Amino acid sequence: MKKTGKVYLVGGGPGDPELLTLKAYRILQKADAVVYDRLISDEVLALAPKGASKIYVGKQTNNHTLPQEEISALLVSLAKAGHTVVRLKGGDPFIFGRGSEEALELVRANIEFEVVPGITAAAGASAMIGVPLTHRGLATGVRFVTGHCRADQPLDLDWKSLSDPDTTLVIYMGLANLAQITTQLMAAGLSGSTPVMAVSRATMADQKTCPATLETLERSLKSAGLKSPALIIIGKVASLANVLGPGMTAAGENSDAQELQAMAGE
Repeated sequence: MKKTGKVYLVGGGPGDPELLTLKAYRILQKADAVVYDRLISDEVLALAPKGASKIYVGKQTNNHTLPQEEISALLVSLAKAGHTVVRLKGGDPFIFGRGSEEALELVRANIEFEVVPGITAAAGASAMIGVPLTHRGLATGVRFVTGHCRADQPLDLDWKSLSDPDTTLVIYMGLANLAQITTQLMAAGLSGSTPVMAVSRATMADQKTCPATLETLERSLKSAGLKSPALIIIGKVASLANVLGPGMTAAGENSDAQELQAMAGE
């Protein structure tokens, strides 16, 4: 009787293969089957063994290759067939990756599994575009929020709590509901002049950014042609891209740096 295999829920990071963890790389090398998402870059997928089965189960708005229940059932089936299965997810499996849903199904099926964390898109994008998620005097905390709901239902979020000007707000999968997001945040009290940075394909060679304010965000994104998948960072820290972003150099006379230091009370 063939021994039941094991499933690894692996974070593939934000896209750049050099941001894959050593553990994720090691486990990927021994995979018999790789079940991967839309957000996995070709460069990361290329690190899997040539003989491994590669099964695409990507999702995007109104276009799911497989429903979530069938993806979970596939993992169980592959493991019961004795395979070492790598469920490769963009970013981190437990941050908007439905990794916990799949883990619960594996528990129910008595399948051994292990979670391998990855660099989430917010952390990867933050580092690459010069927007720290927290900064003394500008942001005392950070919130990760999904901008997408099932079956195109209206977003059911606590807009008042999300409109705190001293908290950085990072919105995943928010392009489809952008008008609702900006309108609701401003209605809840967040200033329309709040700085915003949006980024698509973060950490990759074709990364694209779009600076804006909350009230100009929708118009700016249309003009810039930014497409999904994209990440939106809202808060005072977004202004630091003018100082810390790619191509910027430190200078004592930098007026942007001096203004931001004054804002932060430094």
